[in-house]
Amino acid sequence: MNFIAIVLLALAMSTDAFAAAIGKGAALGKMRFMQAFKIGMLFGSIETITPLIGWTLGSLAADIHWLSEWDHWIAFWLLLVLGARMIYAGSKDSETDVVAASKSKSILMLALTAVATSIDALVIGVGLAFIDVNIWIVAAAIGTATTVMVTIGVLLGRRLGDALGKRAEMLGGVVLIIVGATILFEHLTK
Repeated sequence: MNFIAIVLLALAMSTDAFAAAIGKGAALGKMRFMQAFKIGMLFGSIETITPLIGWTLGSLAADIHWLSEWDHWIAFWLLLVLGARMIYAGSKDSETDVVAASKSKSILMLALTAVATSIDALVIGVGLAFIDVNIWIVAAAIGTATTVMVTIGVLLGRRLGDALGKRAEMLGGVVLIIVGATILFEHLTK
């Protein structure tokens, strides 16, 4: 996986957290930078850990010889399905969105939201176990991108509202599909 693919993957993984942060920013009102940064760090930390967990689980399965022959297809299909899910979720008008519905400022609600938006990073981690990639670099990139995107999302939430958040999630889904296709293409053209 090359540098550009890692950056695109990190940005794609941060878009659902960005969408959630916009909703949270709209719900919380005007935020100071340090408050927004703390929320960004919470999301970024969780988003850093989940691909490492997924990669560990995927690595256990990667030891199965026949599975390694299909690794590029597994990564492609995981990214395709996850990207399609993000596009679908971004296209729906959901009144049950955890972040938009919650007016609570509690750390527990923020942590639960961060975990909910990091499930996709766990799945990505599983898929990355089947290809040659430094998971530490990828996890750090995802965590950093998420921290930055969530901080910006919270700060802009009141002004931008939910409409941009949903579009950001759809764009993230498209990027995941492109990254999956790139992984498949790189493997098939070796």
